[in-house]
Amino acid sequence: MIGSTSCGLIEERVTAKNDYIPPTPLVISDAEKQRYKELLTNYFDSTLLGRYRNFNGGVLVAKGGTILYEQYQGFEDLPGRSRPLSATSSLHIASSTKPFTAIAILSLVDKGKLSLEDTINQFFPTLPYPSITVRDLLTHRSGLPNYLYFMEASYWNKERMATNQDVLAVMSAEKPARHAAPNKRFEYCNTNYVLLALLIEKISGTSYPRYLQETIFEPLGMAHTFVYQPVHAKRIVPSYQPNGRPWPLDYLDLTYGDKNIYSTPQDLLKWDQALYTDQLIDTTLLQQAFQGYSFERPGTHHYGLGFRLEFLRNGKKVIYHFGRWHGNNAAFTRLVEEKVVVIILGNRFNRSIYSAAHHSYDLFGNYYNQDEREDEQ
Repeated sequence: MIGSTSCGLIEERVTAKNDYIPPTPLVISDAEKQRYKELLTNYFDSTLLGRYRNFNGGVLVAKGGTILYEQYQGFEDLPGRSRPLSATSSLHIASSTKPFTAIAILSLVDKGKLSLEDTINQFFPTLPYPSITVRDLLTHRSGLPNYLYFMEASYWNKERMATNQDVLAVMSAEKPARHAAPNKRFEYCNTNYVLLALLIEKISGTSYPRYLQETIFEPLGMAHTFVYQPVHAKRIVPSYQPNGRPWPLDYLDLTYGDKNIYSTPQDLLKWDQALYTDQLIDTTLLQQAFQGYSFERPGTHHYGLGFRLEFLRNGKKVIYHFGRWHGNNAAFTRLVEEKVVVIILGNRFNRSIYSAAHHSYDLFGNYYNQDEREDEQ
């Protein structure tokens, strides 16, 4: 057992920090490292970094667990400019949180505590939307309305910070109209992952922040990663508008599952490497997360179980999740054929983060024959 609480924390596959064995990093010659370093330096200097590009954040690119390029630019306190950003600066990763929630759910499936075909009403009977399965939530096929919008239109006092439980209460009481029948179509919706976080709490008997801390962050040695709670108010790195003005927290800054993980590029590299093993969940189940479930519309972009996917016409596959919340932008991309991960985190709103990530793939393989990339969160 990892530990126990009065709620009765269930037994986990990863049972202690020392039990996790990270993959052996790929051996890359010094000459090859230098070649990649020069290539990546020239690329990011011309696309994202530089005095006039307003990038404030960190970039890390690794191959087989070996870091090829790592750079931090800007400040934690952008107006004061007294605390430079560093490898230990924890930044909000926004919707790049969703893969963590998905893997936590799949770990419960792996242990027989949950089925992907279970309906959410089995666990939350007051929710007025029948027939929605756990799989529908994971794949954004629930047809539910987005809480970021219906909470704004609800009776909720915007002077009070809302929790996941509050979102569920508003849905149960006000019954905002659903957008589609379950599993009819793909529609990206943050509500799905707020409910999944509640489901983790319901089944595990512990809070979502603690569950992720004890089953993912601590075992993987992600020392600078956490789910935001009020106790972290002085620990977080704030975000900023494009003009450099602070972007204040609002009443939706306590909800989690869809967002609210703070992390670093080095910690996310550890997360990437863990996904090449079966130490979090069974390999067969993990591969289901990397399959597409939104094929009713033509195109290369699809969604798996918590991961965005791109199936290119030349056979290449990209596994990724971008994010945006307030002034935070995040890009997390895995090029599994080359064992490459591209991680970019920024806390001063900058849409160029997404295009810089997209265009970097071609430095490692033939990913794009034509420019059809999209900015997605």
